[in-house]
Amino acid sequence: MDWQEEYQRKLVTAEEAVSNVRSGNRIAFSVNEQPIALSEALTARLVDLRDVEIHISNPIIDFGWFEPGMREFFEIKQLSYAGRVARPMSDRREIDYMPLLYSIWPKAEVEGRPGIRGTDVFMMLASPPDQDGYLSFGWSIWGKKSYLDSAKKVIVEVNANLPRLYGDNQFHVSEIDHIVEHDYPRSEFKHPEPEDYMRAIGQHVGTLVRDGDTIAIGAGRIGNTLCAQGIFDDRNDLGYHAENIVPGIVPLVNKGVMTGNHKTLNRGKVVCNNFLADPAMDFAFIDRNPMFELHPQEYVVNIRTISAHDNMVAINGALSVDLTGQIASESIGPRMYTGSGGQPSFAIGSMLSKGGRSIIMLRSTSNDGNVSRITSCLDAGTIVTVPRNFADYIVTEFGIASLLGKSQRERAQELIAIAHPDFRSELERQARKLFWP
Repeated sequence: MDWQEEYQRKLVTAEEAVSNVRSGNRIAFSVNEQPIALSEALTARLVDLRDVEIHISNPIIDFGWFEPGMREFFEIKQLSYAGRVARPMSDRREIDYMPLLYSIWPKAEVEGRPGIRGTDVFMMLASPPDQDGYLSFGWSIWGKKSYLDSAKKVIVEVNANLPRLYGDNQFHVSEIDHIVEHDYPRSEFKHPEPEDYMRAIGQHVGTLVRDGDTIAIGAGRIGNTLCAQGIFDDRNDLGYHAENIVPGIVPLVNKGVMTGNHKTLNRGKVVCNNFLADPAMDFAFIDRNPMFELHPQEYVVNIRTISAHDNMVAINGALSVDLTGQIASESIGPRMYTGSGGQPSFAIGSMLSKGGRSIIMLRSTSNDGNVSRITSCLDAGTIVTVPRNFADYIVTEFGIASLLGKSQRERAQELIAIAHPDFRSELERQARKLFWP
């Protein structure tokens, strides 16, 4: 059978595809991705299903799964990142959160660790096959290759509007069980103009990036605005290796700022495993562009890979930092707000890189200005995302704190100097109580 015949044989409706789901099954989706036709068809089967376990990280659409009272039908097991859509359900403690590093978690299922059940059905998006029958994972790869190898059934929603990228980013028609065709434009990301505090932070961050550095920018409120601020426009031969291609990376490539000419690995390539930029502006440029490569998280978000890049600069955001340098980026007290994502791997990997730097950005206060995000001690229950041993540069709108090689007292002084002026006196008093005789 040639691949075209096999493709047609596997082509079904969304309703036919989700008929493979049984009560008690474990269903998995990729990070940031929910195939629309398949998800809607799955929701329509609510009356038929019970105790379906859904593994999903940072869902972007609520198909009804996150509403109160849904646990009778669907149990959500959150993988590593809550995000806006799942946060209310997380606040009700109706989600069982799973701590993990993106580069490591596939080992548990692939290697059959004790107490780990396998995935019954994996659903994902892909772009149409090429002339040889190979489909592309599209704009996002994350753990798709691992699930492709380990899930009992793989259902693919093919969307002709998705781009084809190079890298380790393809699979054959023969590797999947069912195909559903559903074309729709990808929703555009709406990124607001940077606020004054973001611009101040961006200007400080720009001073820490040098010509020839390989950078990684974590997606987030501040990170998504950095490139648009123009802070990298006067740099030469920057490289990029990160979880996400954030907004503004493609224009830097167009301007000749980002060439990757000095990258230690994947020289001349922009490497990530997810694309967050504006589809209307960027999809046509990256489609079949050999400069852009998608690779699985086991490679991209891997401390070994990251640290192998000379002059690796990891730029990430945080929710709070204590005076010893403990970085909290995922919870406020015990309340899960986001997730660790790749931040621990990139922070540690960049610190192990020859000439590397880790930069953590945060606004000095809460949005209402009533709480300092630089604190003497983290609130009880707060998850430490990056241990203080790997704290390097901390940046607020008031300046840069350099923590590497500093004692607790010296770190406290550095951090108090970039805290909001309204809180510096109290932080100084608490620091003396904690760290001075």
